[in-house]
Amino acid sequence: MPLRHALLAVAVAATWGLNFVVIDVGLEAVPPLLLCALRFALVGVPLCFFVRRPPLPWRLIVGIGVALGVVKFGLLFTSMDVGMPAGLASVVLQAQAPFTLLLAAALIRERPSGQQLVGLGAALFGIALIAADNGGGVTTAGLVMCVGAAAAWSVANLLMKRAADAEPVALMVWISLVPPLPLLLLSFLVDRPGAVGAALTGLDLRSIGAIVYIAAFSTLGGFAAWSWLMRTYPAGQVASFALLVPPFGLGFSALLLGEPLGPPQIVAACLVIAGVAVSTRSMPARAPTPVPTPSTA
Repeated sequence: MPLRHALLAVAVAATWGLNFVVIDVGLEAVPPLLLCALRFALVGVPLCFFVRRPPLPWRLIVGIGVALGVVKFGLLFTSMDVGMPAGLASVVLQAQAPFTLLLAAALIRERPSGQQLVGLGAALFGIALIAADNGGGVTTAGLVMCVGAAAAWSVANLLMKRAADAEPVALMVWISLVPPLPLLLLSFLVDRPGAVGAALTGLDLRSIGAIVYIAAFSTLGGFAAWSWLMRTYPAGQVASFALLVPPFGLGFSALLLGEPLGPPQIVAACLVIAGVAVSTRSMPARAPTPVPTPSTA
């Protein structure tokens, strides 16, 4: 891979790592489910008029949209709102990779190897250390929701495996049409209409900038560049750059948000990242490769 393309992959990982900080900024004035709904609406609604729908059944598009947009990102944004620090969220979310291995073993009989199980154990032990570390600012509710988001991402991974022939950017645009309405309705139920209305009418430049970054740079721009790299180079070579997202997330969160980054957080993060690396690099050829969708970005 030429240096300029390697730097592009690093830039995408940095964009997705910074995204966790931007989400935290957006949550200062906008309820989490509403922020998530606005993120997908800004991607899907205007672009669906210019991007042809991928030749997939609607049930698959809706299934991916619900698993990825409503459940995964709804839980992620809410977890960060109730006490999951941005940097540690970028780490815990990577549990989606070993979770995908377990789900594939349960549903499509793809048996994990011993090395993959070791990677899974290391990642789960790292998450346990994060849960036990009282100095990281993690709440039980925040951690449980973030782990739930990682589990939902693993479901989306298996569904996206069935949509592997679709053009990636077109797929992202059309699945982005699914989450806004359910998330908006959930926000009305959870946050009450008054809070939703106040947030919408009180959007300032800081909140608007956060929504635009999440939608345009992290979701659409990052995913378009990542998809091009995936099509141009071997998937394993490109996917390895996704392991840079948690370090960027931790670093940006410590630098811009002042989140603690001491030895306990670093050790736990290294265990999660190492576990993900072992479980994905030892993946058999026919196993589903976890797709780093904009979540992390």
